[in-house]
Amino acid sequence: MTTAPSPARRPLEDVRVIAVEQYGAGPFGTWHLAELGAEIIKIEEPHSGGDVGRYVPPYQEGEDSLFFETFNRGKRSVRLDLANPAGREVFEDLVRHSDAVYSNLRGDVPARIGITYADLRHLNPAVVCCSLSGFGLTGPRSAQPGYDYVLQGLAGWMDLTGEPGGPPAKSGLSLVDYSGGFVAALSLLAGLHAARRDGVGCDCDVSLYDTAVSMLTYPATWHLSAGYEPRRTRHSAHPSLVPFQAFEAADGWLVVGCAKEKFWQRLAAVLGHPEWAEPGHPYADFAGRGERRDTLVPELEALFATRTVAAWLEILTPAKVPCGPVHTVPQALADPHTQARGLVVESDHPRYGTVRSVASPVRVGERPPGKVPRAPQRGEHTDTVLRDLLGYDADRAAGLRAKGAFGD
Repeated sequence: MTTAPSPARRPLEDVRVIAVEQYGAGPFGTWHLAELGAEIIKIEEPHSGGDVGRYVPPYQEGEDSLFFETFNRGKRSVRLDLANPAGREVFEDLVRHSDAVYSNLRGDVPARIGITYADLRHLNPAVVCCSLSGFGLTGPRSAQPGYDYVLQGLAGWMDLTGEPGGPPAKSGLSLVDYSGGFVAALSLLAGLHAARRDGVGCDCDVSLYDTAVSMLTYPATWHLSAGYEPRRTRHSAHPSLVPFQAFEAADGWLVVGCAKEKFWQRLAAVLGHPEWAEPGHPYADFAGRGERRDTLVPELEALFATRTVAAWLEILTPAKVPCGPVHTVPQALADPHTQARGLVVESDHPRYGTVRSVASPVRVGERPPGKVPRAPQRGEHTDTVLRDLLGYDADRAAGLRAKGAFGD
């Protein structure tokens, strides 16, 4: 007699994280951990209405917002006043039963409210305390609030973004916030691995500033090592690879890139100029095309303007030239590849009915089928966590509530 195989466990089902988080960057990081099966217990301060993300317009009503839904699916919410001695008592019990404490507060706050490793190791020597702040726990800016827009300016991103001669421009998405969330999640998992190996926890001091500056990558190396001065490029062109940029077709835009010489050879052929890739031609190699960017790019622009985006894709794609249309957001979400990869998911919500949103790109094993969990209502899991995780009976919970632990 054979038995049906049991469903595979998700990779982080044995991880519990206490999240003192709000808004975008912090919740974005723990959302991916939740998608991988981690139990994320979200602490929501009762007197201020909890996570400010609940009130971000548009598409917001009461304490529900589609913004909050985006970053908090699959988490549990507990109302808890950490400034209240009774609330602190509950928090410390949670630390004893958890693997990590995760926060995205201003850099000077974790130490002030007592959520660093030095503050909590007596409760749980293996606890990992991950702080994602604007500027880190140290340094002259540590006490300053950090927001994506500010960081894109400080880290030089806005100086590099946009057309030459135009005003500084930020990315259309909050990429510092989202990248910081990924870095915090990665740091937490590394700290957790070490804690389980060695039995000793640690602090993870992650900042949006560090994230943004580190993402300057090779232009920073060029500048620091060779004096290179980064500058904006026309039509989002790559600073050294030619061609690699957006081109305007007869009815829209597409991106074409030749990051290898074989791609340039293919492009030259389909454009009707195979001689451009022949040995000895001025355009034949990276260096020659770079030196003659101002001559070559106008020739390419004139050619791309003669056909529609769809017509060019029908030519370039079979030739295996890296290319793609410049989609609108609705076009990107409706793209057949988006659908094939299962990147649009659904959840049921008491106010909105069916919420459609994007899936986490982090994949380990098979993704569970069906609808995904919604985000929690504020304090929805307080009683469950007190009873099932901490073992509080009704009298103890009532006593803590009377002392103001939950802001009631």
